[in-house]
Amino acid sequence: MERPQVALTASGGSATQAERLFLAVALDDEARAALASRIDAALGDRHMPGRAVLVPSWHITLRFLGKTTETERDILLGYLHEQVTTAAFMLRFAAIGAFPRPQRATVLWLGVDRGTDELADLGALCEEAAQAAGRFPEERPFHAHLTLSRIRPPVDVTWLTDGVEPIGVRLDVDEITLFRSVLGGNRPARYEVVDTVAL
Repeated sequence: MERPQVALTASGGSATQAERLFLAVALDDEARAALASRIDAALGDRHMPGRAVLVPSWHITLRFLGKTTETERDILLGYLHEQVTTAAFMLRFAAIGAFPRPQRATVLWLGVDRGTDELADLGALCEEAAQAAGRFPEERPFHAHLTLSRIRPPVDVTWLTDGVEPIGVRLDVDEITLFRSVLGGNRPARYEVVDTVAL
């Protein structure tokens, strides 16, 4: 699978400063472009509500880690490399949804209707790896989705979630990606690839 066109930065060196990391399924350029086109069509002449996630930053989060030391990162990656058993698979993006509900949405997201079992398996593996690296268990259940926008204050987005045809874009998944989140002041966070774990 082609890596996403975000800044690719190899991990390494002897830096001991903690970094903001998360595990995710990355999108390739073809899937990203197809999704952007179909979401634009669903929006019509209206704007994306809230603060839209930049298209190059789209991904499916498997486990957010937060500040992570080099030692914790190495434990995490070692666990994933040793324990991963999920084979490469294909997922398909489906309908647009909202948390906590479309009538008062704070997060707009894109769901998945194929590959959900495999994504759940990867989510469970990443949770195990996170706990092996010293993280507390995640309290919220895993829900495979791609975040499109964060909305404050809440708004009604039923015009976008109701009656819109499933997006239908497919993505081949053959690796887990460890991302570094780099905050940029008033600018959106930039995501850099730290490492990947092949399926």
